[in-house]
Amino acid sequence: MQPILIAGQWQQSRDDAGGFRALDPASGEPIGELFPRSGPRDIEAAVAAASAVADELAATAPARIADFLERYAAGIEAAADELVAIAHAETALPLAPRLSAVELPRTTGQLRQAAAAVRAYAWTHPVIDTQAGLRAHYAPLHKPVLVFGPNNFPFAFNAVAGSDFASAIAARNPVIAKAHPSHPGTSRVLARIAHEAVHASGLPEATVQLLYDLDPERGLQLAGDRRLGAIGFTGSRGGGLGLKAAADRAGIPIYAEMSSVNPVFLLSGALRERGEALAQEFYASCTLGSGQFCTNPGVVALPQGEDGDAFVAAAAARFAAAAPAVLFSSGVQRQLELAVTRLRAAGAQVVAGAAQASGPGARYAPTLLSVDGADFLAAAEALQQEAFGPVSLLLRYRDADQAVAIARAFDGNLTGSLHSAADGSDEETRTRIAAALRPRVGRLIDDKWPTGVAVSAAMQHGGPYPSTSHAGFTSVGMPASIHRYAALHSYDNVRQDRLPPELRDANPGGVQRCIDGVWTTADLDSGV
Repeated sequence: MQPILIAGQWQQSRDDAGGFRALDPASGEPIGELFPRSGPRDIEAAVAAASAVADELAATAPARIADFLERYAAGIEAAADELVAIAHAETALPLAPRLSAVELPRTTGQLRQAAAAVRAYAWTHPVIDTQAGLRAHYAPLHKPVLVFGPNNFPFAFNAVAGSDFASAIAARNPVIAKAHPSHPGTSRVLARIAHEAVHASGLPEATVQLLYDLDPERGLQLAGDRRLGAIGFTGSRGGGLGLKAAADRAGIPIYAEMSSVNPVFLLSGALRERGEALAQEFYASCTLGSGQFCTNPGVVALPQGEDGDAFVAAAAARFAAAAPAVLFSSGVQRQLELAVTRLRAAGAQVVAGAAQASGPGARYAPTLLSVDGADFLAAAEALQQEAFGPVSLLLRYRDADQAVAIARAFDGNLTGSLHSAADGSDEETRTRIAAALRPRVGRLIDDKWPTGVAVSAAMQHGGPYPSTSHAGFTSVGMPASIHRYAALHSYDNVRQDRLPPELRDANPGGVQRCIDGVWTTADLDSGV
């Protein structure tokens, strides 16, 4: 049985809750070492250890936090071959370019962006009001952050390496990482590298802790532990809402990314200009990573008529010819089968693909469904549930008015996309649909498919419920993502020597501060 990381030590589980192995998604066979499923003793030890060092970490010099994040990024790069090989075995994601050239560099880039935000104090957002004698900034929670990692990003959203992790550490909070059981070996190696970086940077021993798996009841109990400062979660709506209910009862903020169908609108002029190219782009976007992206184009609205028919035929040909896609697990396969069954029960018709599991291991045939726009409006709730995999639903709208009504019928989503004509012929319709989509999506996209998520300070990888539990925050992009794991602290008439460094009159580090409504790096000479 592999050890867990608690209080700075790799140790055997204190519980007798059984163990598990990762499964090869392509064959369904167990692979790798045996990992423990933790119970109440492990949980208590992890929470107690993290709570004991929370104040010490909050008082740690930002330079040491940044040093840890940079060392960790370098350590991941040094172990890239080992990490990529294990992640490939556990997830069946391609070695290249997905794991080695895309996701791993994204992960180390996030860590370094977090380090840069720490060194520049960018996430603290210092504000000084000389008239009122008030000063404020974002500060550590002085409590642990619990991070639940998802199945679909073994590096970039891993509980012990991804954006939630980097953001919580940047805000100087200890992290209890609950790994996803789909890639325990990958998480173990990442935690080993993080542990080494903790020691090298002189951070408290329990800054980073790792549990591999919990049964659902234990997970809910942990989410309701009042010693936690916040929770980060990426996964299913059911799982996210269960954790949110437990956290809400305890007054713990939870930042949950849960589900999204990412509506795409294809307008008439765009189809006339480049319908064949759009069909190929759509197929590539929907089947990328076997469709297992939170930004997968799950619903595509397009007009009735000849141009729309041509697009459907071109897309259907590609879906029909596609081989079954390997999914992360039999659990993902079962949920996808259930989602497609419900879509069909609500009126969707199969246009292409087998609409069923196929082959050894966890596999599903890429599938294209369709429904009339009026039928969608009559059953919008049932027809916009997420099908996590290589599946998409086409909506055939009658005219611009119906397209706008469809846009207004969507729940909250991570993204909303519009493809319009370059010659301006779609402009009026595009403007109306975009206005309806804007309050329903976190990121509004023109003439692109939604699957790419840039790690940028201008990114919003979040959105209205049910895509996330809070529309005001993003899980990608520094420094904004750090604010999820920070508290806004205000100081009223506090003496200079008692203030945090970035709120004092002198500003030797040249931190950007808002003084009386003006952003500046200058010292303050008011003597307040």
